[in-house]
Amino acid sequence: MTSGTSGTGGTETSGSGDIARTLELLWETGRRPSRGPKPTLTLDRIVEAAIQVADTEGLEKLSMRRVAAELGTGTMSLYRYVPGKGELLDLMLDRVQRPSENPADLGDGGWRSTLEALGRATLALYRRHPWLLQVNQTRPILGPSALDGMEKVLTRIRPMGLTDRELVSAIIMIDGYVVGAARTQLYEREAERRTGLTDAEFWQAQVPALERAMASGRYPVMASLAEDAFGSEFDHFEFGLQRLLDGLEVLVARRGPRSCPPLDRSRAGVANPCASSPAPPGRPAAEPPRRSRPS
Repeated sequence: MTSGTSGTGGTETSGSGDIARTLELLWETGRRPSRGPKPTLTLDRIVEAAIQVADTEGLEKLSMRRVAAELGTGTMSLYRYVPGKGELLDLMLDRVQRPSENPADLGDGGWRSTLEALGRATLALYRRHPWLLQVNQTRPILGPSALDGMEKVLTRIRPMGLTDRELVSAIIMIDGYVVGAARTQLYEREAERRTGLTDAEFWQAQVPALERAMASGRYPVMASLAEDAFGSEFDHFEFGLQRLLDGLEVLVARRGPRSCPPLDRSRAGVANPCASSPAPPGRPAAEPPRRSRPS
């Protein structure tokens, strides 16, 4: 995700806590609390409570104290499970990205259907958790949910015949498009909340001035447009998503069939026909997938 301002922009950054400790918590490789009486809390309960606070009150209200109040416990008790807000945020990010266990939710199995479903599911994710747009995720902490989701999508789109870097780039492209659409929708809701005017009322207030402008002859092309050209009934998100996929179809057709077998982990060192050219000396062959977010 990209950063912004106020209620619709970036106020937090993923990976801002202790990275090593966050990874221990995400992958459950660290030591669990052992001292004191039997714990009445769990890390899962803390993360779910934090998500609830962010969903209902906004990310700006999220704090260890507020989460403790939501759970009906003292603030200090939370620190037995998670070091602080930075690490907690990364746990929240991974939790909300947990992929569906239903294969049908990723389309009918084809690469286009998969990316189409990914785009729609990601938009729905931002609608459920609008605070995600307030987090700069250009350097995400990669937990099990994030990697599970990426693995499922890559498995479905591998037959496109693109290089590995291009496959990752296709996912980033879809994600970046969705983030832009989600942010626009969030801005619309925020504008209505702050002004007290509905979208229809806002544009209706401009009708007299716009009618005079169109009648002036200064804007002949705009004046010739159909009355519903800017109507809200048109699904701009779906139109844009389909055009992105159309472009990928052209690329896939141009490349022609290419053998991209599933990765065989038992054959370490065997060349991958879909891999990109080797990286220059001194540079890693690949970097963790970057989100345009995330958005």
